[in-house]
Amino acid sequence: MPTDLRPDQASAPAGFRPVEVAAVGETMVVLCPVPGESLEHAERVAISVGGAESNVAGYLARLGHRVTWVSRVGDDPFGRAVVRHVAAAGVRVDQVCVDPTAPTGLYVKDPAPQGTAVHYYRAGSAAARMDPATLADPGLVGARVLHLSGITPALSASCRALVEHAVTDRPLAEALVSFDVNHRARLWSAEQAAPVLRDLANRCDLVFVGQDEAQTLWGCTDPTAVRRVLPGPETVVVKDGAVGATALLRDAEPVFVPAPRVPVVEPVGAGDAFAAGYLAGLLRGLDPVRRLRLGHLVAAQALTSSGDNAPVPAWAWFEKLIDAPAEAWSPLDLSELRATT
Repeated sequence: MPTDLRPDQASAPAGFRPVEVAAVGETMVVLCPVPGESLEHAERVAISVGGAESNVAGYLARLGHRVTWVSRVGDDPFGRAVVRHVAAAGVRVDQVCVDPTAPTGLYVKDPAPQGTAVHYYRAGSAAARMDPATLADPGLVGARVLHLSGITPALSASCRALVEHAVTDRPLAEALVSFDVNHRARLWSAEQAAPVLRDLANRCDLVFVGQDEAQTLWGCTDPTAVRRVLPGPETVVVKDGAVGATALLRDAEPVFVPAPRVPVVEPVGAGDAFAAGYLAGLLRGLDPVRRLRLGHLVAAQALTSSGDNAPVPAWAWFEKLIDAPAEAWSPLDLSELRATT
């Protein structure tokens, strides 16, 4: 289990700059009716792009890190749109395979007063054909972090084999393996997912999990209970929405950082943004408190944006806040601060 994230450059060819993070997973085209219309009666839809792992990659790239997204897309207009969208965030896409015989997945939203329903059209997608060989690309050598999520093993047997290979055989030998539990009930039930996600997470180095999904999957009512269920990782980060986040490091006291107050425009993508912020702090050698603060601050960018991948401020803005004294952090209200920074 790697604890030092500095890559070994001694054996690398001259001029070789490995990526810092490889993020693996499916990204889909998202269709959504214009505001105020249901899917059934819509005459127009807006087209966007969404995927948990590529969201993490996009935020990390915007924070100045070298990131690649590893996936498969169909040889179709939607696949080209996905690749173009991910690349526009500054993410490398040369590890994306274009499949001529399988389509790019679709994710359709159906807004309603009682909430937005989600419909997936991803069975048999190009990304569902990913397998352990996906991680054999020589362009991944030297990556410091391999980021995965619990969405991928739900896509197909070969995708599950990919994640099992990643966390057990460690094909990227020097990489810290990061895993966001990301249970998707539309893909598999809690009863199906719970033992699989627990087993996979326990073989990783860093795990992100929401307090709500930990309760749904494993009956955990607090971060300490989550840690008992997941004793394997070096670090488990439990996210509890607007309350805050707790980092539970092996052989150390839990570290809790409250979330700043944020005016929420759209909650989708905030968990991915938080993971990206925490990983950026890890890559920069920050202590656990500052990693959690950076996670909250990047998540705030997602919460205050209507898109899945929001722009981020310059690093100086983050640096000022992650170094703030505790008494300044606790009452932090980003709706007020943003106007004066």
